[in-house]
Amino acid sequence: MSELNVYRPFDGGLIRSIPLQSEVEVETAIHTAHQLFLDRGAWMPPHQRIEILERTIEIMSSQVEALTRLAAEEGGKPYIDSKVEVLRAINGVKLAIEHIPQIKGEQIPMGQTPASVNRLAFTIREPIGVVSSISAFNHPLNLIVHQVIPALAVGCPVIVKPALTTPLSCLRLVEILHEAGLPQGWCQAVVCENEAASKLVSDARINFLSFIGSANVGWMLRSKLAPGTRCALEHGGAAPVIVDSSAHLDEIVPVLAKGGFYHAGQVCVSVQRIYAQQGFCRELAIKLAAEGEKMVVGDPLDPNTEVGPLILPREVDRVEEWVNEAVEAGAEVLCGGKKLSDTCFAPTVLLNPPENVRVSQNEIFGPVICVYSYSDKQDAINRANGLPYAFQASVFTNDLEDALNVTQQLNATAVMVNDHTAFRVDWMPFGGRDASGIGLGGIQYSMHEMTRDKMLVFKSPSL
Repeated sequence: MSELNVYRPFDGGLIRSIPLQSEVEVETAIHTAHQLFLDRGAWMPPHQRIEILERTIEIMSSQVEALTRLAAEEGGKPYIDSKVEVLRAINGVKLAIEHIPQIKGEQIPMGQTPASVNRLAFTIREPIGVVSSISAFNHPLNLIVHQVIPALAVGCPVIVKPALTTPLSCLRLVEILHEAGLPQGWCQAVVCENEAASKLVSDARINFLSFIGSANVGWMLRSKLAPGTRCALEHGGAAPVIVDSSAHLDEIVPVLAKGGFYHAGQVCVSVQRIYAQQGFCRELAIKLAAEGEKMVVGDPLDPNTEVGPLILPREVDRVEEWVNEAVEAGAEVLCGGKKLSDTCFAPTVLLNPPENVRVSQNEIFGPVICVYSYSDKQDAINRANGLPYAFQASVFTNDLEDALNVTQQLNATAVMVNDHTAFRVDWMPFGGRDASGIGLGGIQYSMHEMTRDKMLVFKSPSL
């Protein structure tokens, strides 16, 4: 049996070796989940699901420190931010419990025509079937919660494939679910390479695919789905921010720095492209650079660390290559711009990189913020909308009319006013449009997507 070595992204130290599962084991997992779904007598009633999730919360709440250290160690997100992630994950389970009673249909009026008299009609929501969840590395516990717990909450068997760089938090959550009383087979983790995982996408027994990852991979996977399989794809973006002259720079700079450098920029809605009026653009960029230079970069297990490593050394090399390309094309480096080690890249602010270089065209997924000047607000909006990605965006302004105008015009699924693009709470709808994805995340939104309507029509002379 082949093994997967899981390393700390900060220093490359081995955390643990775990077995890799084969295509045969993936087939077994799909068969098990499919047979469970076909056997209606094995379905868990809502009260059982609630009890299991309540016990899950109890176990997770008793292990916050261990879960935090595990997520920080394998994912590289600083300890303080990893603890926030763990607490969010626990709250995500609570949200699922709260919304189980909201899984309901509605009455469909009858008697509107002679042909529809003597009938009572209503819809119910049923679990969609087997859910296949393929996850990303950057939130190794909370993403798994968002892709697994909604499925279980609505009564779907779920198979989850974590990122190979960060599988340990996922495996621990599945263990906790079973400790909480979840019957075997309802949640299965498969740690496997892409070839073995292909059936998790293309098999006709998969009813719903939840994918978090790059746009290139996500859209390719969608093309492999069996007829009838639904999906939610969450890809990245290149989040734009428009700063109006009415904004107070000293107030917004720390917010923007946090939004861009949080988790070393490895967040799908990180602040990436800031458009600032040309009269204060350089001042804003210099203040932002000062914030970046103050940030402590290093070991994610050190409570003082603010910016940790990138997930793999090759990602550090890629970010360095993109930054160098922008500088050679005319961008001005105001801070950072270089590797600090094989695993860490300095928080970087680039002023006015050309529009045709990769830092301006693609998701950076690194600790790099680009600041661009504009003289005409409409031009800034057009540039912000100029990429095929559309996820979350921001506008900083103290002018109400400006806020209303810009929020209406920005092509995004969510626009934050006077906050950074990476703001999220787990009960809000979350997802991309255009190249950035399809479908919605957020606990209750995922629960809805993992169910489907069935209409019942009763005919009786008594009606």
